[in-house]
Amino acid sequence: MENTKRNRIDEQDIQEFRAYLVREEKSAATMEKYLRDARAFAAFLGEQEITKERVVAWKEFLIEKEYAARSVNSKLAGLNSLLRFMGWEDCKVKNLKTQRQTYCPGEKALEKAEYLRLLEAAKDQPQLQLVMETICGSGIRVSELQFFTVEAVQRGKIEISNKGKTRTILITGKLKKKLLSWAKKTGIKAGTIFVTRSGKPLDRSNIWAKMKKLCRAAGVAASKVFPHNLRKLFARMFYKIEKDIAKLADILGHSSINTTRIYIMTTGLEHLRQMERLGLVL
Repeated sequence: MENTKRNRIDEQDIQEFRAYLVREEKSAATMEKYLRDARAFAAFLGEQEITKERVVAWKEFLIEKEYAARSVNSKLAGLNSLLRFMGWEDCKVKNLKTQRQTYCPGEKALEKAEYLRLLEAAKDQPQLQLVMETICGSGIRVSELQFFTVEAVQRGKIEISNKGKTRTILITGKLKKKLLSWAKKTGIKAGTIFVTRSGKPLDRSNIWAKMKKLCRAAGVAASKVFPHNLRKLFARMFYKIEKDIAKLADILGHSSINTTRIYIMTTGLEHLRQMERLGLVL
């Protein structure tokens, strides 16, 4: 989109940007985030002309607000995508340089024991319990639950199409049995297994909210409880057994192994234990 108007970003621009993201086959989560980033920059800009200097000022504003470098870069990714769409390539800014972390914060990493407590806390919510088991037992994204149809589960493999790519997820016999049992119990003879009472696929935000309500009963910090952390737990558990990062990247649908490395980082406590086992300090 070539656009010489640089006085402000209005809602029409945002809606046209949305249509562009749809054409680019961005996931629903990515679209939502990029649109949020675009609106945040538009609010910061107000009626001012869009210039490289003002985009840099937005970047500096985020830094001053003490956002983590990864968060700043994430917001810049959304903004740079908008600027590219608007034809304002000259206004794009570079990401902050960051050193690759060797471990992740312990307060964000969900442990297997905590996951099991969440399942126990959800025993009176069988659908939610099975949703968590499905995500954590297969490593899928929460948005990919829609591909778990009765027909696919009966075959024992799920064909997932996302971002122009297709990958096959194999499901274990135990998970297959539980999914088909749930479908039979709820009267779902064909199509998507995880649906609302009205028959629509479960919404990501609804799953997120229900999981958060389990925190107190499960004794798990709220900062650890969200659907994507189940996917990361799957990744860490798989890698701990298989030690095959390339295979894991394929299972998760990552185009870059660098993304997979982030998923399998140990916590700081585990990192310290590994260093202590070296026995290099008397």
